[in-house]
Amino acid sequence: MIRTWANLRPAAVLLLLLLEVAVLDTGGLSAAVAFAFAATAAAGSALAVCALIAARSVPVVPPTRVRTAIRDREHRTAFLPQRDPDARGRTRPRAPGRALPTTVA
Repeated sequence: MIRTWANLRPAAVLLLLLLEVAVLDTGGLSAAVAFAFAATAAAGSALAVCALIAARSVPVVPPTRVRTAIRDREHRTAFLPQRDPDARGRTRPRAPGRALPTTVA
């Protein structure tokens, strides 16, 4: 019960602020700006509370399950063996650039 009241307290304060703006102010641009600011603050705080609740409700994954998932992904990943560019008799690959004078016909 205490946790519920603690969650409702910011909403109650915001509701009181909105009522004050709506009832006591005569209107005009400042009231519209204040109302827009209060509505934005309410939406932001509601989003923050929802994100906090969602983050706390995520189940804890045991480390063995993480290791198993990494191992399974490793087995599924294809390994393409690469040729050794420094092997005997193999010329070094060249970057594209201007043609060498010996190869121009």
